[in-house]
Amino acid sequence: MTAVHTPTLSTSASTRSLLTCAAVAAPVWAAVSLAHAATREGFDLTRHPLSMLSNGALGWLQIANFLLAGVLTLAGATGLRRALRGTPGGTWAPWLIRVNGLGMIAAGVFVMDPSDGFPVGTPRGMTEPLTWHSYGHMAAGSVAFTALIAACYVLGRHFSRAGNRGHAIASRVAGTALLIGDGWAMGGGEAGSLTLAVGAITAMLWISVVAVRCRRGL
Repeated sequence: MTAVHTPTLSTSASTRSLLTCAAVAAPVWAAVSLAHAATREGFDLTRHPLSMLSNGALGWLQIANFLLAGVLTLAGATGLRRALRGTPGGTWAPWLIRVNGLGMIAAGVFVMDPSDGFPVGTPRGMTEPLTWHSYGHMAAGSVAFTALIAACYVLGRHFSRAGNRGHAIASRVAGTALLIGDGWAMGGGEAGSLTLAVGAITAMLWISVVAVRCRRGL
């Protein structure tokens, strides 16, 4: 006879702690980034991506913000893997969120070049040629965003299969917001960095919502 695995109290507590990491990662990253953007001299969110805050005398704050968010996301992905085990998307969604966390850490390690007037004193326009660490940051961002978009769509399937139409729609809307924001920014659209920030924060916050929902279900 096959034994049925029943989570112990300690296992449930551990999973709840990991899910808490996923729940707070996005709000903390968004709050620090937006507060930083609002207070840094010369920073314009319609022209400068939030990643550029890693430059200048206070750049270490945004670097630490990326690293913290990435570590929290990695821990949270483990909690989501436990909570979603055996459900549609229960393998792929946590794996993609883990890749997103690794991308966030890499984005903190590799810093964008100063550009387009930020920090103050930097010439207007794009830096030419780009440094290796700027290319590294862009690669890390592409990996992180692609994984996050895919995770939102996988979670959309998860909720659809579970009969939760509202959450399924919200998950797909979050993924699409980031897909459009990233595409608009990469295509040089007007206020592209603002559109990207809105899309990224929307998708990240949705993962936090899912983590809170999973935590309540334990």
